[in-house]
Amino acid sequence: MAFLLRVELPDVPGSLGALASSIGAAGANIEAIEIVEHVADGTAIDDVMLDLPTGVLPDMVISACQKLEGIRVLWISRYTAGTSLTMDLEAVEALTAEPPAALSILVDLVPQTFRCDWAALVEGGSVVGTTSAAPDLDDRVLGGWLPLGKAKRLEPPAADQAWSTMELAGVPAGPGKVVLVGRRGGPEILDSELARLAHLAALAASVSAG
Repeated sequence: MAFLLRVELPDVPGSLGALASSIGAAGANIEAIEIVEHVADGTAIDDVMLDLPTGVLPDMVISACQKLEGIRVLWISRYTAGTSLTMDLEAVEALTAEPPAALSILVDLVPQTFRCDWAALVEGGSVVGTTSAAPDLDDRVLGGWLPLGKAKRLEPPAADQAWSTMELAGVPAGPGKVVLVGRRGGPEILDSELARLAHLAALAASVSAG
């Protein structure tokens, strides 16, 4: 069963190896590791893609990680966007391979590249493309976010329980276009992730414009 683990750990040699050994000792298999952010306080935030065999529970992995000095589990959850992580360079290759469809391709790749539940492309205030898990993005919802002049985290619609646990962000993707992303239940969308998404959206907008 696929799970995604986000951890904070000391940004020093040996920390990642110790983490991997501890996770393996708990019975979990590591499929991929990606450094999400280097933090100014001397720590790093990593995403670890896990396969948990039958009988290995998430709590067992958390306990194993927390036995290590300086390592903090930020989030762990089932990972439903596929069994592998799509890295930024692979996303760039996909965007540049089919320039006219670059923005649509980016939307399709966001769930794996950024470990989000859904993505959507908005043009002229209307939704023109989404991934399958996207919620209803009606005029009331979009009106609270648009127009969007820069990449930013977004607030869930007020007094709407269905959105209350969702982490949201949006980035410009060319004139009148915005890419929206959402995670249900976390983790928080980090500044580094927002910057990466903005860079890929700008690239997709550029190549699609010819």
